[in-house]
Amino acid sequence: MRRRKILSKIGMFALTLPVLAFIYLPVLWLLTASISTRAELLTVPPHWIPQNPTLVNYLNIFLPGSSTSEVSRTIAITLLNSFKVASAVTVICLVVGGLAAYALVRVPFRYSRGILVGVLGTRMIPEISLVIPLFIVASHLSLIDKPSVLVITYLTFSLPFAIWLMASFFQSIPVELEDAARIDGCSRLEILWRIVMPISAPGLVSTGLFVFLLSWDEFFYALIFTSTLASKTAPVAISEFVGRYVTDITAMMAGGVLAAIPPVLLALIFQRYIVSGITAGAVKG
Repeated sequence: MRRRKILSKIGMFALTLPVLAFIYLPVLWLLTASISTRAELLTVPPHWIPQNPTLVNYLNIFLPGSSTSEVSRTIAITLLNSFKVASAVTVICLVVGGLAAYALVRVPFRYSRGILVGVLGTRMIPEISLVIPLFIVASHLSLIDKPSVLVITYLTFSLPFAIWLMASFFQSIPVELEDAARIDGCSRLEILWRIVMPISAPGLVSTGLFVFLLSWDEFFYALIFTSTLASKTAPVAISEFVGRYVTDITAMMAGGVLAAIPPVLLALIFQRYIVSGITAGAVKG
C-alpha cells in the first residue's frame, strides 16, 4: 500500500513537471533575456544564464538620455497610460456593474434573467466586429487618440463581464440578511452599501482584478484607436520594438518584464481575496 502511494506521488510529479516547465520556462527566458546583451541572445546555442548580465536595457527605458532606441523611451510613459486607463475602467465597472448586477439579482422585474443572459451574450461578441462602428462613433465625437476612447471601448467587453461575475457573488448572499435590514428601515442603496458590499468584498476584489487585467493586456483596440505617445498603452509600445529591418529584442524583453510587474503585484497583494472570492461565487447561499 505504501509502495503504491509512493508510485502515485512519483507519477503525479512526472505529470506536473512538464506543465510547470511549459508555464515557467517562457517567464524565465523573458527575465534572463531582459538582462542580456543583444550579442549574447544571438549566440547558438543560447545561454539560459547570462554570462555578462547587464541592466542597461532597463536604464535605457528610465533614463532617456542613455538610450539609442526611440521606442524604448516610450515604455515608461505608456506604462503610466495603461495604468490610468485600466484603473478608470476598473472603477467604473465596479460602481456601474455593481449597481446593475444587484438590480438584476435582487430587484424583481420581468425578464431580469433574460437581461442577465443577454449581458453575458454581449461579452461573446468578437472585438473585431465592433471596431468599425466604435471607430465611426469615436471619430464623430473627436475621441480618436485620446485615453478616454480606450476607457469607453474597454467597457464594451469588461462591463458585461463584471456584471455577470458580480451577479453570481450577490446571489450567494442570503436574502434574509437584506430582509432584516429592510425591516430596520434601510433603503435598497443602504442595503447595497452597508450589507451586500462588505460581505461581497472578496468577490469585488476578484472582479476588479480580472477587469484590470483585461484592460491592462488589451492590444487590439489600443492599436486601432491610438497613434501618439499621449494615449498609447504598454502592449502597443512593446509591439513597436519589432521594426521592418531590425528588432530590438533586449528592449522588448525589458518592456515585457516591466509590463508584467503591476498585474503580478496586484495578484500577490490580493491573493487571499481572490481565492475566497472565487469560492464564494461558486456556492449559492
